[in-house]
Amino acid sequence: MREFVTRFAPSPTGPLHLGHAFSALTAFTAAREAGGRFLLRLEDIDTARCKPEFTEAILADLAWLGLDWEEPVRRQSDHFGEYHAAIDALAARGLVYRCFKTRKEVLEDIARAPHLPGEGPDGVIYPGPVEPPSKVEEDARIAAGDAFAWRLSMRAVADAIGDPSRLTFTEEGAGPMGETGEVNIKPELIGDVIIGRKDVGTSYHLAVTLDDALQGVSHVIRGEDLFFATSVHRILQALLELPVPVYRHHRLLTGPDGKRFAKRDKAKTLQAIRTSGTSAQDLRMQLGFNW
Repeated sequence: MREFVTRFAPSPTGPLHLGHAFSALTAFTAAREAGGRFLLRLEDIDTARCKPEFTEAILADLAWLGLDWEEPVRRQSDHFGEYHAAIDALAARGLVYRCFKTRKEVLEDIARAPHLPGEGPDGVIYPGPVEPPSKVEEDARIAAGDAFAWRLSMRAVADAIGDPSRLTFTEEGAGPMGETGEVNIKPELIGDVIIGRKDVGTSYHLAVTLDDALQGVSHVIRGEDLFFATSVHRILQALLELPVPVYRHHRLLTGPDGKRFAKRDKAKTLQAIRTSGTSAQDLRMQLGFNW
């Protein structure tokens, strides 16, 4: 039987709030009830926005909340070489390409499409260029130092693995539309998604998929806002021959206005709640965790 391993993976770009606390407690409680392992991972690939003081605050907040985790904590910024190697492997198979278009140019391409593709996990879906740049043009732009994004070619993906919609994953929670059990992915919501950039070398999608595999994560427990991103991750797992974890997507906490909590909502940060005199046990019980 596969060992139960799950994780909480915040980005140190700001303080934790009530929504983070609920997600961390959900994963930690699941690991404890299963007699499994709980990992903490810091998703700090955005080196411009991630700050050491936010990392320190995250560790303090989670410890106050009553959580403990295995050491060492995996920090994505220490593993860019692994992400670069994965992109190199995909590029060698013709599964990704450099896209030099600006966001404005991408939106203009989409607007000219005969059928608007709609929105997916990363916003407006980009179906890819009608004609890719020539090798000469690409080499010239690389030599000039132009910015680019690595995009996954869904045409090449279909050639490599067949119809992506046949891929499935096990959902033990529920998606936004109540999806549960064995769920087929939705490639129509992906388009040529970005999996890396020249300046960063990876994206959330690629880094999280590799990290979960390398850390032996058996259960990915996260908010339902990431449910459709699972389609991207499942395709990357198939292309890179990675194990497929079980997924549990949980509900999102919202405030009185119906909006989910955000880092900019300073009144609901864990630090503010701690200084207000609320105990960790009271907060856990408020969020539905009776321990």
